[in-house]
Amino acid sequence: MSRTSKSGFAPQERAGGAWGADALEGLGRNSRVWVQTQDSDGNDEWSSGALGVSNVSGTCSVTLDNGKTLTAPTSSVVPANPSIMKNVEDLTQLTYLNEPSILDDLNTRYNQDLIYTRAGPVLIAVNPFKKLPSAYGQEILQRYRDSTCTQPHVFLVADRAFNTMRQDGVNQSMVISGESGAGKTETTKIAMQYLATLAGGGGMEERVLQTNPILEAFGNAKTLRNNNSSRFGKLIDIHFDSSGRIIGAHIETYLLEKSRVVHQAKGERSYHVFYQLCGSAEEMTKDLGLESAEKYRYLVNGECVSIPGIDDAKDFQHLCKSMLAIGIPKDDQRQVFQFLAAILWLGNIDFTGDEATQVAAGPALGLAASLLGVRERELKNALITRTITTGKEKIVKPLNQVQAGEGRDALAKCIYSSLFDWLVDRINASLADNRKCSSSISILDIYGFESFQNNSFEQLCINYANERLQQLFNQHLFKLEQDEYTAEEIDWTEVKFEDNKACLDLIEQRPAGILSILDEQCIMPKATDALLAEKLIFALEEHPRFRREAKDPMVFHVNHYAGPVNYNTSNWLEKNRDVLQADLLQVMVSSKYEQMQDCAARLTGSDVKPGGKSKTKLSVSQRFKGQLQTLVKRLNDTSPHFVRCIKPNAQLAPSSFDPKLILQQLRCCGVLEVVRISRQGYPTRYPHSVFSERYSFLLPPEMQAHQKASSAQMCLVIIKHFAIQDKMFQMGRTKIFLRAGQIGQMEDLRARYIRSAVLIQKIVRGYVARRRFRRLRNAVIRTQAIYWGERARREYEQLLRQHYASMRIAATWKMYRARRWFVRAVAAATTMEMAVRRWLVRCRCARRLSDRLKRQEAVQRKQ
Repeated sequence: MSRTSKSGFAPQERAGGAWGADALEGLGRNSRVWVQTQDSDGNDEWSSGALGVSNVSGTCSVTLDNGKTLTAPTSSVVPANPSIMKNVEDLTQLTYLNEPSILDDLNTRYNQDLIYTRAGPVLIAVNPFKKLPSAYGQEILQRYRDSTCTQPHVFLVADRAFNTMRQDGVNQSMVISGESGAGKTETTKIAMQYLATLAGGGGMEERVLQTNPILEAFGNAKTLRNNNSSRFGKLIDIHFDSSGRIIGAHIETYLLEKSRVVHQAKGERSYHVFYQLCGSAEEMTKDLGLESAEKYRYLVNGECVSIPGIDDAKDFQHLCKSMLAIGIPKDDQRQVFQFLAAILWLGNIDFTGDEATQVAAGPALGLAASLLGVRERELKNALITRTITTGKEKIVKPLNQVQAGEGRDALAKCIYSSLFDWLVDRINASLADNRKCSSSISILDIYGFESFQNNSFEQLCINYANERLQQLFNQHLFKLEQDEYTAEEIDWTEVKFEDNKACLDLIEQRPAGILSILDEQCIMPKATDALLAEKLIFALEEHPRFRREAKDPMVFHVNHYAGPVNYNTSNWLEKNRDVLQADLLQVMVSSKYEQMQDCAARLTGSDVKPGGKSKTKLSVSQRFKGQLQTLVKRLNDTSPHFVRCIKPNAQLAPSSFDPKLILQQLRCCGVLEVVRISRQGYPTRYPHSVFSERYSFLLPPEMQAHQKASSAQMCLVIIKHFAIQDKMFQMGRTKIFLRAGQIGQMEDLRARYIRSAVLIQKIVRGYVARRRFRRLRNAVIRTQAIYWGERARREYEQLLRQHYASMRIAATWKMYRARRWFVRAVAAATTMEMAVRRWLVRCRCARRLSDRLKRQEAVQRKQ
């Protein structure tokens, strides 16, 4: 599919150009391919299918996996990797290096929670947007520490950097980049925690880790893309002694986004520390005269003062503990928070009047002046007037509301910026150590390439930094390629590598670079942003990487390595000058607090005291260019390791993979550059033994007699059989190197052989399995019959025994009952007989007694 860039530049990548000029060569019918189609919304997407018939007209038919057949230009069809290449850990090991194959591999691994993948020397980290305890547990950490695990992981990158530093004595660096929300900050913290585990023991590692909450509070904010976005770049140098223990660290920061202090886009927040401070303990807020965050103009611009799941009050307590841990006492902490509160009250100052502006009535001015330690009248006059010095005379000029508001915002931004720099200096002082530093590991956490609908001066600086780092990246990759070719004794003189020097020259070259022209216009008294745009177009219109915008004279385009970006020159002069009016600067100098005077000194780059003068101040572009040159020089003196963080979707949702968004990030972070550099050389490379074993079975039987030969000779036999031209491969000492697309025919034939073998095996194994199943089934039936018969007989015998036993028990029981009845009957009869006999005896005795008495009475009557 042909694509035309909306910016007018020629596209950098094409499905059938850079990726597939020779991609379909050697592929046969039913070979697996990717074809570029459109979804229901009309967006381009890659679909997999089987290759059909190729036509002379430059088209071919493809049968998609859903059964639909379509005809597409061969330029929009690229080969797919065999199924055996699914879920590879290193993208450069893919047989076919093209966009859909790379995306498919990343998607496959991401769905399995394998968020780390290699692309040559680069580690790709896809943000899972969920907790993965199994990926960072103590057991996993110990496996990497013991070098028993080689799967892609940030632990592995940190471990290799540490071990290389110890073994070779060479300083190392880890360059972690990616767009907002890609997980740079978390990846940096994970790397630091691993290094602290490897080299801890002296207590310094805990202080190094305690810097994270401080820098996050003062340098991170919620954006539309990320709830904890770093709004500055930082380089953390971790120092080690000769025994490999951490003895100190040093932090450098780059290009803090000062404008966020006074303005945020809808749905975004200012820096975390403001909301943490407003949500702190009642004693703190009462002492500083603070109210809830909703009361401050600087905090409600984005209409978002809270983040779901984030407790600002709890984070504030953590911040205070971390500041205490690195040596910032509570008194200094209170003064920092006092100046932050002053910034909030500055934002609430309103102005009235048109020409001669006045400060509107309200408590904001008095509270801000009190917190800054300056006189209220001096602050008021500095906000609404400007003193112009002409010779020996001073003219006081009143400001209008817009100018007064701009001065107020400029003061707030300068205070915060200098306060941030002061805080970084205090952190560095705490992490400094007098012991000799034997070596170091530098961790660079820096913003990724940015391209929005409307891009300004900040985006140019950010993209300029990425261009510089991309040049370092390309040079490093080129060196690795050279080292491998040299080690294998490969002639690499014909391998040509392109770089991004043209774009860098466009930005930084003197005297006709963008930054040089910008600095030149900044010193012109009558320069405007529109005039700057005209100067840029006049000087650079013929540059191949520069293009003017026909519809808007304030807009121009730069074709970066990651793609074209449009820039609007509005407010560029003011942003580059970054000058605080002398009246406002004098107010800071006159503060009764020494820390505020130090902040004023930072703004001028000299030791400013009341009544003193300051040196000439460099522009933002000059300072940033100098910082960038120093950074690149420092990285060039190290052995770099690259980590590219990828945001899988714009909704920050887990288990969601957006191919279009990811592809754009792969371009921006240089991963596709790895592929491009690999393709320009010999990207397909196999050890002799592996290549021979992989493809030797494709040879005719008469040629397989060479299998007794060495692996290198067998490789040449295979190459000759498949008619690969001499210029398309080279034999190294231990590996064979091939140009891109040269093994397509072999892979296709190999896949067909394997499919045929699988089909035959399926039929034979099915027959064997069915026959074995029938034998087993019959044997089981016979075994079951014998078993159930034996069991039935045993049960019958058991029933007989039970029957006989029950009969004996019944007889015994009946006998017992009869005997008991008989005994009872005999006893009853005996008892009755005894009773009768006793009665008869009594009757006889009674008669005898009665007769005796009668005789006696008779005798007595006779007498």
